[in-house]
Amino acid sequence: MNVSCGMNLSTSNLWLTGTLLLGACSSDSTDTGSRRQTGQVPSASVGTSILAACRPPAPFTIRHPAWATNASLYQVNVRQYTPEGTFRAAEKQLPRLQRMGVGILWLMPVQPIGVEKRKGKLGSQYSLRDYRSVNPEFGTMADLQHFIGEAHRLGMHVILDWVANHTSWDSKLSQEHPDWFTHNAKGQFQPPVTDWQDVIDLDYDLPGLRRYMAESMAFWVQEAGFDGFRCDVAGLVPTDFWNATRAELEKIKPVFMLAEWDELHDPPFLPKGTFTPHTHLLEKAFDATYALRLHYLLDSIAQGKKPVAALPGYFAAERKMYPKGVYLMNFTSSHDVNSWDNPEDVRLGPDAQAMAVLTTLLPGIPLVYSGQEAASTKKLRFFDKDTIQWGGYAREKFYTTLLQLKKSSPALRNGDACAKFSILPAPTGCFAFERATADGKQWVLVLANLSAKKQTFTHPRGVVAYEDPFAETDFKAPGPWLHVPAHGWRVLVAR
Repeated sequence: MNVSCGMNLSTSNLWLTGTLLLGACSSDSTDTGSRRQTGQVPSASVGTSILAACRPPAPFTIRHPAWATNASLYQVNVRQYTPEGTFRAAEKQLPRLQRMGVGILWLMPVQPIGVEKRKGKLGSQYSLRDYRSVNPEFGTMADLQHFIGEAHRLGMHVILDWVANHTSWDSKLSQEHPDWFTHNAKGQFQPPVTDWQDVIDLDYDLPGLRRYMAESMAFWVQEAGFDGFRCDVAGLVPTDFWNATRAELEKIKPVFMLAEWDELHDPPFLPKGTFTPHTHLLEKAFDATYALRLHYLLDSIAQGKKPVAALPGYFAAERKMYPKGVYLMNFTSSHDVNSWDNPEDVRLGPDAQAMAVLTTLLPGIPLVYSGQEAASTKKLRFFDKDTIQWGGYAREKFYTTLLQLKKSSPALRNGDACAKFSILPAPTGCFAFERATADGKQWVLVLANLSAKKQTFTHPRGVVAYEDPFAETDFKAPGPWLHVPAHGWRVLVAR
């Protein structure tokens, strides 16, 4: 990522006092300069596979499915999505989500939930009793197949939340294969984490468990039609298992794999000193991991605990860890964040929408969680029925604008190592960046004002014509001055 535009990245109070051409900003040494000198700049197209010349170097050998190139994720909490809490009821919302620009639907676990040591009335959807059957709370296998089939018909793909690390205490595996679990000094089942008292830890040293788990994942791809998986606490499961399983799934169809993990973030549930930042999950197994460190940084900025000037340091750390083209999942909410922290409007306050603009348009694949398009401020109960308050879908137009731009812009492709990302000088409390195709012909400029007063920027490309997707009219008149309201944003696209 290019973060050098002749500015001090630790300083955020730099004003653009004249016309600054982005082409003058230098990219890092792995950019596409040699291709530009020979006139061999790879072209970027929406919805197509990343060309070999624009993929990350070895050992990052993941081949992302073409349909994920400009995709956004949308997490569906089936239990809370409708009053009925079923696949059939949620399916009625698929045309609306397709119009919104959603590319990949992520369904939370669909399997039956354990009863023993259950939390709440309905229990955690991550405490599974049987890996190969459907939770009757949601419907039948036929209902699920119909949901996925309709999503496919509408041009969307569907991934399943997969809990490989642990099962419920009364799971089918605990009864049929008690030797497939870890045990305490007394020979008893044990939770993987002290606070997770409703689940017990699986032992991946055992080949039989590995075969069963990989075959179970293949079952859902073949029988239900899923297009991949979001893998719960993926860093607690051996990476070589994920590597082998990804290879087997690819023999069935191209899949998208998302890992709940971040090598840049030490999760608080792990014992001190046990976290390793080198799981290698993104090399052969997963298309993306969570951007947890960025998520909590954005929370801290909105709450006044850290300055906006901390953002360039984060992107420098991400680049130090990964080469260009490796990407993470950006988000302002999820099932965990909503239930255990708070909805985004409570946590982020007046910056909630500006932060959503950042997480959608920064490098990475964005996530929208169920209810965000309704601006819901309800903290959903995790273990019981608690239907989302949809109201009039107050932010559906907002998210449609963002996701459709993500879907349509060649400058916003996921995993394109030839693309450019440039952080620009900005007033105190603001963050500005541009993303562009390798040839510079397509670009998206984003200005986020996270301060409490109106700010004025100078357009970094000088006096040019541009499209403003959030404007009431399609095009704004060309001009160098850009005014951004307090807690607001501007998004400009090459005309």
